[in-house]
Amino acid sequence: RRFSCRPAVTLLDVFQLHARRQPHQPLLRFQDEIYTYEDMDRRSNRVAWALSRRLGLQSGRTVAVFLPNEPTYLWTWLALAKLGCPMACLNCNVRGQALRHALEAAQATLVLASPGERGTTG
Repeated sequence: RRFSCRPAVTLLDVFQLHARRQPHQPLLRFQDEIYTYEDMDRRSNRVAWALSRRLGLQSGRTVAVFLPNEPTYLWTWLALAKLGCPMACLNCNVRGQALRHALEAAQATLVLASPGERGTTG
């Protein structure tokens, strides 16, 4: 039934509903840290603010994300969803021609990467 709703219910909608109803409920455990819905909402809001205000990112612009599997990836995804920006997920293990191809195919306005992800494109 949710797929037939107009407008469609998105993962962001579901996240925001849970964040309002149970902000202190754990959402993510990563190593020795636990992040609640409220933590993730606040962090994603800060990222969204920085991307829009500091970098001028606008809704509809595609962003390539080249991040390892850690909490930063999730709140970056939430921030981009809040801004209405499609996210091109790049595998942080890809290098060389495969990375170059992925970046070209994404046609991203911006590439977000952690300092440890310095992939060479060939």
